[in-house]
Amino acid sequence: MERKDILIEADELLKKIGDKNLRIFDATITDDVYLQRHIPGAVYFDHERFSDPDSPHTCTILSEARLVEAIGKAGISNDSEVVVYACGMIPYAMRAWWVLRYAGHNNVRVLNGGLTGWIKAGGGTEQALNQYEPSVFAGSIRRGMFADKEEVAASIDDGKIAIVNVLPPVSYEGARIPGSVNLSCMDLMEGDFTQGMDYLQPVDQIATRIAETAKYNRIITYCGGGIAAAVNAAAHLMTGHENVAVYDGSLYEWLAEGMPVEGNGKWEIWKMQ
Repeated sequence: MERKDILIEADELLKKIGDKNLRIFDATITDDVYLQRHIPGAVYFDHERFSDPDSPHTCTILSEARLVEAIGKAGISNDSEVVVYACGMIPYAMRAWWVLRYAGHNNVRVLNGGLTGWIKAGGGTEQALNQYEPSVFAGSIRRGMFADKEEVAASIDDGKIAIVNVLPPVSYEGARIPGSVNLSCMDLMEGDFTQGMDYLQPVDQIATRIAETAKYNRIITYCGGGIAAAVNAAAHLMTGHENVAVYDGSLYEWLAEGMPVEGNGKWEIWKMQ
């Protein structure tokens, strides 16, 4: 895949507003930000609607059949052009992209810059609560895009697989899957953390930062709860490495299940998950 297959810039989205086939979703983790203001016509992407309600862990992906049904109910068909964005942190939008791509949607992109970039480009906002008419989505699951704990455990001693922790170094030093390496997703993003980091770096900079892990045959990324991991995973896709997965349960599941762990025991649950 190329960068243009994953990201859309605000100036391009501006030209598409009004297209009846366009579906815009605000994937910010809580709906209070969406209710304050959002891109006109945008619908709130409720991560819980696409997560298993029976799982003890946050943001665990729905079963295949239920996920496909939920996507259709959200108003997305196979022919829809989908744009997802977030306000303040691009990982939330990237998680939504990963879920839709996993389900088999081939025309979904993340708004680089999120709501901040949209406003800077001259886009307006609204507060209206929007919904799309339910549609029918025929899924085609890309199973390799998610890894479970069994695959991760089997990969620890596999020299052809890189397990990448995308949390900040302080979290990585506190608790990590044995043998995993650290590359914070924030190192692939641009912006002021206090004001929001809505942009991904240019692809040449990303390629330089992920060069070491890109050498492996397969890459599994993880974080706290399977959200931030999607940033690094997508970064590998846009630089040409297709064999990439997100460990959906990530550290929340790994620690809860008593799996082997390294670190100083001072892991801080990072708010981005």
